[in-house]
Amino acid sequence: MMIVALHHVQLAMPAGGEEKARAFYGKLMGLTERPKPEMLQNRGGCWFEDGPVRVHLGVESDFRPARKAHPGFQVSQFAALLDKFGDAGHNITYGEPIDDLARFFVDDPFGNRVEIVAMEKSL
Repeated sequence: MMIVALHHVQLAMPAGGEEKARAFYGKLMGLTERPKPEMLQNRGGCWFEDGPVRVHLGVESDFRPARKAHPGFQVSQFAALLDKFGDAGHNITYGEPIDDLARFFVDDPFGNRVEIVAMEKSL
């Protein structure tokens, strides 16, 4: 058996956080919300995708944010997204470039760590 793709990333959120998730993953990050399958809709949460990038947010009753484990999203408009997060009042933590790619960390509205990585190498 050979792995051919990562189908989705699952992140946890507290109950009732769907609007905050939509504002962060939909509005700020530009992902499109996808309806959850009918059999899963009563569990809360929401799903987002853009092409092959899929992020599922599921409700966890004893929710604790992921502070170390995190998704790393590679983006084509790194500076623009950095500005959007800053303008929205999110704390930005810069990471040292890896393979000459700039990167930063931001918390989603639930305290989950999210990494943003540039597409092009830094000069």
